[in-house]
Amino acid sequence: MNNLLKEQIRYRPKSIFDYFNIIREHLWTFLIIFIFISVVSVFYALNLKNTYTAKSTLRITPPEGNILDSPILSLSEGLGSSKADRFIANEIETMKNITIRKRVAQVILDSFRTKNIGDKLTLLLKKNSYFESNNDSLKSEKATAILLTKIVKISQKRGLDFIDISVSSPSPFESALIVNSYADVYKKFNLLNSRKQVTRVRKFLEEQKRKKKQDLLYAENKYKLYQLKGGAIQLDEQAKSLIETISDLESQINSTSIEAAISKEKLNQYKAQLKNKDASLSKFLDTKATQPYLLKLQNQIATLETQRDYAIAGNSHQKNNRNILSQYNSKIKSLKAKLKKSTGEYQASILAASPEEIKDLTQKIFEEEVKYNALTASDKKLTEHLQKYEKKFDALPERTIDLARLERERLSFEKLYITLEEKYQEALINEQSTSGNVLVLNTAEIPDLPSGPDRLKIILIGLSIGLFISLGYIIFRDSIDKSIKTPDEIEERNIELLGWLPMVGDLGKNGQSSEIVVAGSINQKADDAFKALRTMLKYSKIDVRTKSLLVTSSLPSEGKTFVAANLAGSFAQAKNKTLILDADLRKPRIHNLFNTKRYPGFTDYFTGIVAYEEIIRKTSIDGLFLITCGTIPPNPTEMLDSKGMKTFINRLKEEFDTIVIDSPPIATLADSLILSELVEKTILVSKSHLTEMEILEKSVKMLKKIDNSSFSGVLLNGFDIKKNYGSYYYKYAYTYARNGNGKAEKKGKRKKEKIID
Repeated sequence: MNNLLKEQIRYRPKSIFDYFNIIREHLWTFLIIFIFISVVSVFYALNLKNTYTAKSTLRITPPEGNILDSPILSLSEGLGSSKADRFIANEIETMKNITIRKRVAQVILDSFRTKNIGDKLTLLLKKNSYFESNNDSLKSEKATAILLTKIVKISQKRGLDFIDISVSSPSPFESALIVNSYADVYKKFNLLNSRKQVTRVRKFLEEQKRKKKQDLLYAENKYKLYQLKGGAIQLDEQAKSLIETISDLESQINSTSIEAAISKEKLNQYKAQLKNKDASLSKFLDTKATQPYLLKLQNQIATLETQRDYAIAGNSHQKNNRNILSQYNSKIKSLKAKLKKSTGEYQASILAASPEEIKDLTQKIFEEEVKYNALTASDKKLTEHLQKYEKKFDALPERTIDLARLERERLSFEKLYITLEEKYQEALINEQSTSGNVLVLNTAEIPDLPSGPDRLKIILIGLSIGLFISLGYIIFRDSIDKSIKTPDEIEERNIELLGWLPMVGDLGKNGQSSEIVVAGSINQKADDAFKALRTMLKYSKIDVRTKSLLVTSSLPSEGKTFVAANLAGSFAQAKNKTLILDADLRKPRIHNLFNTKRYPGFTDYFTGIVAYEEIIRKTSIDGLFLITCGTIPPNPTEMLDSKGMKTFINRLKEEFDTIVIDSPPIATLADSLILSELVEKTILVSKSHLTEMEILEKSVKMLKKIDNSSFSGVLLNGFDIKKNYGSYYYKYAYTYARNGNGKAEKKGKRKKEKIID
C-alpha cells in the first residue's frame, strides 16, 4: 500500500454512523459525565438565592440654553434622532463615571450609619471571616464603587429619551436603595452641571457689583466733600448736558466691557473643553470667527450705532431725532442682516466639517466668538466717541471743571452700578430657574416578587453543557485512541483478516479453566466463532495442508493463549487428533488453562530429564492432547532455534493431525519469528481497544519478511459486535449461521444471551 493510500485511510472522515458507534462504545462514560453535570446543574439551580430587581426610569432632555445667552442659531435647531441618541449615550457614560459611583457609595454609607438597615443588605456587606465574631460591616467606599459597576445596569429605551436604572439583589430593600440613590445623585449632579455656566456668571457679576458699589460710594463722598469745601456751585445747562452724555457713554462702555468679560469667560471655558478633545479644531475656529469680512461688518455696525447715538444727543428737536434714528436704524438693520447671513454660512461650514460628538461645542464657541468680537468693536467705537466729548469737557470754564469731573464720575458709577444690579438679578433668577434636564419619572419601589433566577433556563443550559462536554470527551478520547476497534479497520489497511472473536466473560467452571469456551460451553457465540475460525484456516492457503499452526500476538494480554487453547479444542471437536504445545518459554499459561502442572514439559524432554511419552498429556476434551513448556531454560531463543526443536515438531506432525503452538509476543521477542518457519500457518492475534494499529502493522511486516512466510492473517479478539454494529446484528448474526430454522433457534438463543450478558 502506497503512502497516499495510507494517508487516505488514516484520515478517513467519520460518518454519523461512526459517531453513533463511538457513543455506543463509550456509553457508560457518556452517561456518567452527562448525569454528573446534569445533577450539579439541578443542584446549583435549586440552591440559588432568589434575586429581586428594582428599577427607576429617568427622562433626559437636551439642554436648551438660558436667558443670558443669545445665540445666532438655536442650540436645538436641527437636533436629529441620531444626535439625540448620542446625547443620551454620553449621559449614560457620565452616569457610569467613577465620580457618580463614588458619590452613590457615600450616600449609601451615610444611610447605613444613620439608619438601622444593616440586616437588609447583602451585596454591600463585607463578610467577616470564620474566625471573626464581629457583625458584618458595609464595604469601603472604593469597594462599593467597584461593585456598582457590576450590579447597576443602565440602558436607554430605543428611540426615546428615557433611561432605566436597574439593580438585582437577594435583598429587595437593597436593590431599591441602590437604584434610588443612583437616580438622586445623578439628578443633583446634572442640576449642578446645568447651573455651572450661569453660576459662574452670577458670581462674576456679584463681585463686579460689590466693587462698583464701593467706587460709587467713594465718588459720592468726594462730590459732597467738594461742595462743602467750595460752597454751592451750580453747573449751567450746557455742562449738565455734557456730563449727562459723557456719563451715558461711560456707562455704555463699562456695560459693554462687563458683557465682553462675561463672553470672554464663557469663550475660554468652551475653548478649554474643545482643546482637550481637538486642539487643531480650536485654532481653526479662531481663524473662522475672526474673518476680515465679519470684523468689517461688526466695525461698521458699531460705527453706525455710535454715530446714531452721537447725532441724537446733539439734536434737541424730537422730529429730527425720529428721522435720524430711522435712517441709522435702516442702515444698521441692513448690515446686521448681512452679518447674520455670513455668520450662518461660516457656522454651517464649521458644523459640517466637525465630528458629530463636538458639534454642539464648536457651535457655542463660534457664536460666543462672534459675540465677543462684536462687543469689542462696539467698545472701541464708544471709546473713540467718548474722546470727542472729553475734549468738549476739557474746554469747560476752570471754575466748574472740577465739580463737573466729580459729577461725571458719580453719574458714571451710578449708572454702571444700576446696570450691574440688573444683570445680577437677571443671572440670579436664571440660576434658580435652571432645573436641569433630568426628570425622575418613577422612583424604585421595593419589589415583592423575585425576578430570578430562571431555574429552568439554568437547568436546560446545564443539560446542554453536560451533553456537549460528554460528547466532546468521548470523541476526544476516541480521537487519541490509536487502538484497533473493529475488523473493518484491519481490512482498510489491506491486512489479511481471518475473523473476530466476541467478548467472553467468566462463565464459571466446567471441568477446565473458564477461558476454555468450546466443547460444551454455554457461550455459543464464542464456540461458533472458533468454528468459523477453524473453517477460515482450512480455506486460507488452500495449497498448503494445515498440520501445524502458530498462534502469536504483537504484545502481551491480547489473548493469544486463550485463542490457541480454544482453537485446539475446536479442531479436536472436528474429530482431529490435536495437540496444543506451549512454546512460550517466557510466561507460559497453557498449563493453567487446563488445570495441570507445567512440569514436565518439552524443555525437560530436550534436556533428557524425561521421556517423550511422559510429556504428552490428555485433556478433558476428547481428541485434544497437551504438552506444557516445562522448566524455563536460561536460553529460550537458542533452544527454539535448534535442530532438536525442528526434529521435535516434525515428530509431532507425524503423530497428530493438527498441532497448535502458543508462542511469545512477536513485537518484543524473536521466538515467534523462529517458530513461524517451522509451521504451515501463523495466526497473529490482536485485541480490540488494546492493540494499536501501528504496532500491528509492524508485526505483520515482520512476519511477511520471512522466506516462505506462513502468515495467514489477523484474528481480532474481544470484539463487541453489539456496541459497534447494533443489537439487530448481535441477535441474529450467529442464529442463521448455525442452521436455517431461524425462528426456533431465536427463542433459545435469546435465553442464552440473557445469561451471557
